[in-house]
Amino acid sequence: MSLRKFKTLSLASLVLALAACSTTETNNTTDTNNNVTNTNGSNQVIMDPFNPASPLYQNKSVYFAFDSYTVEPEYNEMIQMHAKYLSSNPTRTVRVEGNTDLRGSSEYNLALGQRRSVAVARLLNQYGVNSAQLEAVSFGKERPQATGNSEEAHAQNRRADIQYMK
Repeated sequence: MSLRKFKTLSLASLVLALAACSTTETNNTTDTNNNVTNTNGSNQVIMDPFNPASPLYQNKSVYFAFDSYTVEPEYNEMIQMHAKYLSSNPTRTVRVEGNTDLRGSSEYNLALGQRRSVAVARLLNQYGVNSAQLEAVSFGKERPQATGNSEEAHAQNRRADIQYMK
């Protein structure tokens, strides 16, 4: 799958998940898996970063151009979603993990990964997240998401991941 298709699919799932949230009043209960069950028995996923069906869990990677740490505008909505959740849950913390592709020295990639994680953490902070909830780290090229030496694999590895801490 190309990176553009991957980004489009991720954004589309985010939009669908947010559009599925409505403000109709129902008699709801919450089970131990953080799913809300209404009186007709259907499940609606709430915003939970540890629930694989949640948009917070599914949309947590920001991808970067080669040798760049500029966050592209297409990620603003996703970062704002995380910021809104974190602002509403001040006891939650995240570690923003910067990563690079396999090209370049380890030292250079550690520094670039750090700049990427700081760029995402700075945006979260600008959108209202307390800096005490944020940690920015770099793994450089040590934790690739994709293997291989293709441009597609490199593009998938140039990222910063928002990881919620338990």
